Amino acid sequence: MSDPYFQEMFSERIGGANFGKGTAIYKFEKIKRAKRKALADHPERKLLDFGIGENDEMAPEVVRRRMAEEINRPENRGYADNGIPAFREAAAGFMQREYGVTLDPVTELIHCIGTKNALAMLPACFINPGDVTLMTVPGYPVAGTHTAYYGGVVYKLPLTVENDFLPDLEGIPADVRAKAKLLVLCYPNSPTGRTAPPEFYERAIAFARKHEIVVIQDAAHGVLSYDRPPNSFLAIPGGKEVGVEVHSMSKAFDMIGWRIGWVCGNERIVGAYGNVKDNFDSGQFIAIQKAAMAGLADPSIPKHTRTKYERRLKKLVAMLQGCGFRCKMPGGTYFLYAPSPKAFANGAVGGGRIDFENAEAASQYLITEQSICTVPWDDAGAFLRFSATYEAADEAAEDALMAETEARLKTIRPEFG
Repeated sequence: MSDPYFQEMFSERIGGANFGKGTAIYKFEKIKRAKRKALADHPERKLLDFGIGENDEMAPEVVRRRMAEEINRPENRGYADNGIPAFREAAAGFMQREYGVTLDPVTELIHCIGTKNALAMLPACFINPGDVTLMTVPGYPVAGTHTAYYGGVVYKLPLTVENDFLPDLEGIPADVRAKAKLLVLCYPNSPTGRTAPPEFYERAIAFARKHEIVVIQDAAHGVLSYDRPPNSFLAIPGGKEVGVEVHSMSKAFDMIGWRIGWVCGNERIVGAYGNVKDNFDSGQFIAIQKAAMAGLADPSIPKHTRTKYERRLKKLVAMLQGCGFRCKMPGGTYFLYAPSPKAFANGAVGGGRIDFENAEAASQYLITEQSICTVPWDDAGAFLRFSATYEAADEAAEDALMAETEARLKTIRPEFG
């Protein structure tokens, strides 16, 4: 079959004339294929899925009830544009209550259709061809993808065990710093689970001021903090002068598919984001904003979510340690980022050692041979990400899942180099 006439017309940002012809398989597609194979080859064996990155519960009843009330009200039918004032006020109230951050809801906060949209749009406010965005890896790539769309360049800051999963800002070469416009952070960090101490935020603010760089702090997992009280970049003196923070209703409020969050911080940056946003969307459905307000008003909701995932992660860590894995309780998020085994001493068919070149190979083995799903990361060392968002109706179901996982992992004996 010959190429269509427009094959040569695809933009370079999505692959140009080669768009649709690549043979590379995205990591998550490989995982999906391996899961299908495991289910087909072993229908008798339950798939234990620690790869899911979505909350397993529905949104709280108070949120769903408010949505049911608002969806039939004619005043909610229209375009929301940059958000209704009541949502801005509710989000500002949440920031004050949970983080001690005071915001002007009119000028320093604006809603977004999920953090993904915000991280996609913010580079449009700053990046011109040749500009640099500093981004931590492993991490969520959207801001970097859109930096490249605008002709910018992404400079990667590896998060390693050696630097305690905090970026080495002072190690950035001078020529990179000179071209850098954005520094994208994410704490509590996905996937490493590291939380940011106030002194790190202080260093980041000083770095941004010195080198005239804008900070974008992705706080999607903000309230899921276990080793310290939830903290905000904006609560640190000077934070609001150099950047913005992006918050989400997905993680703490079980509103994954509702697509609602907010950008807050520096007034001029929030205004620039609103200007760009005006040309991308017409705002989230007003009924969803009002339902989100019901969640924001109830402090018990994020507390319940935090308690649940902390409990699950403690069980997961204890089970994996008992099976020989090298891991420890993360500081935050609902992810456990654990070093990937170099081998399983008793993992080969019929017994015997099986070695792995990287985390992806170990992950594929666990899915296809043990029906245990994890997500591999090889960006800054070989790691497996276990998520505590598996489906379990109650604590007894959690314990049963841990026991089944332990039974499969204990016999194959992980080994580390």
